[in-house]
Amino acid sequence: VAEEEPVPATTRRMPDQCSVLLFPGQGSQVVGMGRGLLAYPRVRELYAAAHRVLGYDLLELSLHGPQEALDRTAYCQPAIFVASLAAVEKLHHLQPAVIENCVAAAGFSVGEFAALVFAGAMDFSEGLYAVKIRAEAMQEASEAVPSGMLSVLGKPQSKFNSACLEAREHCKSLGIENPVCEVSNYLFPDCRVISGHLEALQFLQKNSSKFHFRRTKMLPVSGGFHTRLMEPALEPLEQVLKTITIKEPLISVHSNINGNRYMHPKHIQKLLAQQVVSPVKWEQTMHAIYERKKGTAFPQTFEVGPGQQLGTILKSCNLQAWKSYSHVDVLQATKDP
Repeated sequence: VAEEEPVPATTRRMPDQCSVLLFPGQGSQVVGMGRGLLAYPRVRELYAAAHRVLGYDLLELSLHGPQEALDRTAYCQPAIFVASLAAVEKLHHLQPAVIENCVAAAGFSVGEFAALVFAGAMDFSEGLYAVKIRAEAMQEASEAVPSGMLSVLGKPQSKFNSACLEAREHCKSLGIENPVCEVSNYLFPDCRVISGHLEALQFLQKNSSKFHFRRTKMLPVSGGFHTRLMEPALEPLEQVLKTITIKEPLISVHSNINGNRYMHPKHIQKLLAQQVVSPVKWEQTMHAIYERKKGTAFPQTFEVGPGQQLGTILKSCNLQAWKSYSHVDVLQATKDP
């Protein structure tokens, strides 16, 4: 997707002329996504290429569902990946300067693959094939154990780790060996997603006032992602990542594992596999991208793909950066400016 030559470092741009692209993750899928993109050049080509890689009609599934099918991990991850890169095509058509002046990208979980394809680190079809293998392996791992993910909005005094410890003890008392219950996504201050055995998550919901949780909500996913419950998915993902060509990104792409920029292709290959069993450090990633001296302008931020969840999180992490945020709608066609 990123075919433009990178701008040489000598031409320094003002921060407010630069842009950052954020690629959403699983949970943002919605029937109809892609409808607002089909009018733009190359979008149908992307979906045609996806049909060849996946062996089924992803566009049909994205546009018409049913939602239950689209919510399945195996289908949902490729659907979000392609819709996000198709949204980049729309953005490129409407505001080419945004793509040309993009300095950084980050993607949430599966979104990281789309960010890397955008940054020229991997080819679209190979990236999609890796996402397909990852999604199928994660689906399989999640079917092995009744597990899930719980979104928790806490307070400054919430002790997430000790709450998880108590939930694990509770599971042991039910006879569950090696129970899993841990923070799997750092979203914004006092907001976490906890993944693990369903019994552990139910225990947290029941005792939420004791742990100073303001709100808890089960997420529409099939398993305890980003924990060791996903260990069975590691090997298939490691194997497929060995078979694809990974290059150095043309712009900064930040890793979910630690929020830092990827430095070289081997690094990408290793961390992308580790990512499925490690927490997503999104809050830390937002700080890494948007940290700047007081008084410095912020880049324009575009969320490319379904939903505006990453914008909502950015608002809670950095209100000033969020003021320059917009999202590229994948549902409605926008008129050309």
